[in-house]
Amino acid sequence: MSAVTDQLARLGAATLALLAAIGESARLFFRLLTQGLAAFGRPKLVLDQIHFIGNYSLVIIAVSGLFIGFVLGFQGDYILTRYGAEQSVGLLVALALLRELGPVVTALLYAGRAGTSLTAEIGLMKAGEQLTAMEMMAVDPVSRVLAPRFWAGVIAMPILGCVFSAVGILGGWLISVKLIGIDAGAFWGQMQAGVDVFTDIGNGLIKSIVFGFSVTFIALREGYCAAPTPEGVSRATTRTVVIASLLVLGLDFVMTALMFR
Repeated sequence: MSAVTDQLARLGAATLALLAAIGESARLFFRLLTQGLAAFGRPKLVLDQIHFIGNYSLVIIAVSGLFIGFVLGFQGDYILTRYGAEQSVGLLVALALLRELGPVVTALLYAGRAGTSLTAEIGLMKAGEQLTAMEMMAVDPVSRVLAPRFWAGVIAMPILGCVFSAVGILGGWLISVKLIGIDAGAFWGQMQAGVDVFTDIGNGLIKSIVFGFSVTFIALREGYCAAPTPEGVSRATTRTVVIASLLVLGLDFVMTALMFR
């Protein structure tokens, strides 16, 4: 009986800890939402974070988008040639990037590049007692430190997603038209006729915005709640990548089922 009791006790403790973490995360999320106006009251803070998050992630986003476009051009031509529809490679590349690969791959790269940087930065500020010093000076660290980074991530993520998709389409054009020899008019014409602004581009943009909210919040939450030790910061950085990546893939499945069913 004692073993069963111990198991139940551990299960109950784990459940209570999970509920406490969910409640703490919900409170922090609503604080970030409600303090958005205060963050935009200091536009330089938000602009600096957009530069830090967006500009420093631009190279890896653009290069990754270019190579994804290369792969889609090769694979699209290989598959569609079997059915005599190789002229539709442009449509395939555009829909794959705008609907799925653009928002999802950008969010995963964003989590690995910018998300880990945010977690490490906030975690080191906590370990160095900078956040505690702000509270001692009656400065809310959520409003002063977290909120500008949160809204900067929400703004930067859709822009990075658009850059990824645009560069990917360019990469598909280079492979399909310049290398394989597909007619350029057919490549762009099929794309123009098959891509809908609201259904394809609009829904992809909505995905990027949702991913921006999710990944940025996870990164800030893990840094803000990290143990103030080097090991705690390193574990928080690892959790940011794992949780954000799984959350992006899960949200993508739900939104795809709702948008394109």
